[in-house]
Amino acid sequence: MVKMSIVYEGQLHCALTHEPSGSVISTDAPKDNMGRGEAFSPTDLVAAALGSCMLTIMGIAAGKHNIDLKGTTIEVSKEMITSPVRRIGSISVILHMIPGIPPDKRAMLEAAAHSCPVHKSLHPDVQIPIQFIYP
Repeated sequence: MVKMSIVYEGQLHCALTHEPSGSVISTDAPKDNMGRGEAFSPTDLVAAALGSCMLTIMGIAAGKHNIDLKGTTIEVSKEMITSPVRRIGSISVILHMIPGIPPDKRAMLEAAAHSCPVHKSLHPDVQIPIQFIYP
């Protein structure tokens, strides 16, 4: 179990501390929900966590096959919906793969991305289109 603590700092800002490392990040409510948009919103963190998780799980799989993914990037776009309640409606993911990934290893890496725990934890109503771009 990993423990985290969160302090409400007022004006829709929170400070989040990762207890094992002491790392701190901040959140702010988005402009379209009464905030100032000065930091990641909590739902932004969900979308960013998806991208980070996908790269991490791909990195684990790649390491088992002596593939270095350093330099691979992901663009994540989150869209909110308001009906029937305000929630994440979709998270679009575009992976820009580095040159030199053997074609016979691509399906394995893509399967790894789809198996990340954050992806598996999101509600099925959240649309998650994923695109892999190889040079």
